[in-house]
Amino acid sequence: MTDSAPREQDLRIDMPSLLRALLHRAARILFVTAMLMVIAYSLLMFVPRLYESSASLLVGDRTTVFTRSPSETAPQAQGAGADALMSSQIELIRSRDTLMAVIEDLDLRSVPEFTGASASPISLILGLLGRAPEERSLDATVLRNLNDRLTVIRQRDSAVINVYVRSESPVLAADIANAIARTHVERRAGLSLSDTADATAWLEREIAALRTRVSEAETAVANYRIENDLFSGANNTSLLDQQLSEIAAQITAAQERKNTALSRAQLIRGLIQSGQPIDGVPAVRDSVVIQQLSQSKAALQGELAQRSATLLPNHPTVRALFAQIGEIEVQIAEEGRRVAAALEAEARIEETLEASLREDLATAKISASTASQDTVRLAELEREARAQSDLLETYLARYRDAASRTDTGSVVPDVRLVTEAAPSSSPASPRTGMILGAVAFVALAVQIGAVLFGELMSGRALREVRTEFDAESVAIVPAAVGPVDADLPAPIVADGLSPEEANALGAEMTRHWAGLDTGKEGAETISQTLPATTDLEDEGDAGFLEAAAEPEPEPEPALEPTPEPAAAVAAASPVGSPARTNLAHASRNELGNLAADIALGRVRVVVLASLTGAADALEVSRSLVNQTLQRGLSVATIDAASAEASEEAGLTDLTNERASFGDVIHKGANEALGEVPWGRQRAVDRRSMKAATLVEALTDVYEVVLVATGRIGMASTLPLFTGLDCRLVLVIAEDMPDARIEAALDDAASLGFEAAQLVCPPARRARVA
Repeated sequence: MTDSAPREQDLRIDMPSLLRALLHRAARILFVTAMLMVIAYSLLMFVPRLYESSASLLVGDRTTVFTRSPSETAPQAQGAGADALMSSQIELIRSRDTLMAVIEDLDLRSVPEFTGASASPISLILGLLGRAPEERSLDATVLRNLNDRLTVIRQRDSAVINVYVRSESPVLAADIANAIARTHVERRAGLSLSDTADATAWLEREIAALRTRVSEAETAVANYRIENDLFSGANNTSLLDQQLSEIAAQITAAQERKNTALSRAQLIRGLIQSGQPIDGVPAVRDSVVIQQLSQSKAALQGELAQRSATLLPNHPTVRALFAQIGEIEVQIAEEGRRVAAALEAEARIEETLEASLREDLATAKISASTASQDTVRLAELEREARAQSDLLETYLARYRDAASRTDTGSVVPDVRLVTEAAPSSSPASPRTGMILGAVAFVALAVQIGAVLFGELMSGRALREVRTEFDAESVAIVPAAVGPVDADLPAPIVADGLSPEEANALGAEMTRHWAGLDTGKEGAETISQTLPATTDLEDEGDAGFLEAAAEPEPEPEPALEPTPEPAAAVAAASPVGSPARTNLAHASRNELGNLAADIALGRVRVVVLASLTGAADALEVSRSLVNQTLQRGLSVATIDAASAEASEEAGLTDLTNERASFGDVIHKGANEALGEVPWGRQRAVDRRSMKAATLVEALTDVYEVVLVATGRIGMASTLPLFTGLDCRLVLVIAEDMPDARIEAALDDAASLGFEAAQLVCPPARRARVA
């Protein structure tokens, strides 16, 4: 007898069903959309048309080299200063004074749209509801309405400000925009002129005070000069400095004269002693006696020469002439000695004069040292007087410039009108096309969303995907689940098979296990039966085929068919429902199903919690690690159950802020295995969120993450992993009461784990069909 039971079931969205539902209600959707558009258009017909006009103002310094003072430079506003200037201009344009001037100029108090006399649909509706607008004065009403119709913005990063005004009349909108711009320009001119006038008055007060201070400072300088004899001569030099310079010059001149006289006297004496003529020395040549003697000597020498030509050397006349010449030379030498003596006397006089001058210099130096100390104070007084005088001159120049501008009213404002507003030809609001398009889009979106939501909530757009197997045939699972008993049909799951292919494969395998074909040839037949899309031709599945090809032992009495997996029961049944009966019996094959789900990628994070002890959870973790590594997948394990201190940093060190994430992850014996031990600390910090963060980080590196949390109870570490996208697996004993299992499932549900899968430790698994 065959009994078809659903092995797997899944809910998927039936897109054709959703499209049929939309098509079925298409007429209603279009009708409602059209009605809403008609209603919106009807309402827009009552909304007054507003026309918008804009005027542009250019903000910037308008002074030129002809209007600035010679010492004044052109101001340059950049960065935050420019932004602040533009913001200030915008606020001035929107200020009450500017707008009130426009209201006065254009007489907006008589325009109904600004006084509120024209009733709008909104005001009528509010009046019917008893919420009439608050009563305000006429000026306040006009000002509020003008503010509502006014928009002042700056064009990007430029110095241009646009003034936008909306009105029911295009001409009035242009007039108001131009009036606001002109009023602002005139107001800025008035403000600039007022600022200049204020500056002129302030400068006048400061100049009067500065004049008094300058007079006092110059008087103090003069009095100090008189009190301390600090008079100045030519080139603004003090008399003491001039006296020192003159005495030093006289000393130098006396030294030169003395040295010259001594040198000449020594030269004359040396020439006389050596018998050489002294006529060439300037001091001797300038002597009148020497000049006469030299003339007499010359005359005698001439006569001697004449006589020597006719007389003999011993002639008395010749000898007399020689005697006369010798006497003259003796007189010249004597006269030279007198000249030398006079020069020496002159040198002594100059030396005496030099000594006297040096005494005068010493006295002058003493006076100059005292005067230097007084000069410091004098220089200070002069600097103060000069500073006050310079400031007075500056203020006088600025005062003259400001006074001339104030008197003539020649101040140029820093803003000007560059573009006047023109009447608009098309209304700016309301934008009928855009509004109707938005109404149509929202109406369609809301109606389509409501239809789709209703179909999904009713379940009509959801369909079940079922894969049914013959109860007498075997289910197909990956070889990584574990060894297959040769005497019983082994459970196998091949992903990607249709129900017909799975039933055909199960029937073929049943014939082989019944003894029709138990050799290697049968295994080859099975492998040919599988479609090319299955994954049974890898290394793990080859082990399964080899096990299936081995001789079949004597058959044992068949056990009852295995009920549905506990994970499916726990997920589909609420906590405490009658469907949880015999959960311990249903969990005996779930370890293989769990390994199959891991191998097929249906689950990546597994949290193991035990009802018997931490050793069972760790044993299941090791079994899953072995089977996962056999499938060629990378796996990481976290020991949150053993409570045994390890030599390496682990989970407890991480949660207690004693280690970083990289310090607690260690490589195992296999390159594809990562291990996080318990750690060096005694307990984990249950307030830490790093345990869940560690699991999320490991899922980015490893394909599978296994967390063993130990026995469920007050000391369990299971709450650390609440909120993870994981599968909770409860490790139970085969003979454990259902009440205890249901209590554990209730505890798991209270922590946020909606479903739990029940497994038995590998050592306690029974042989079941």
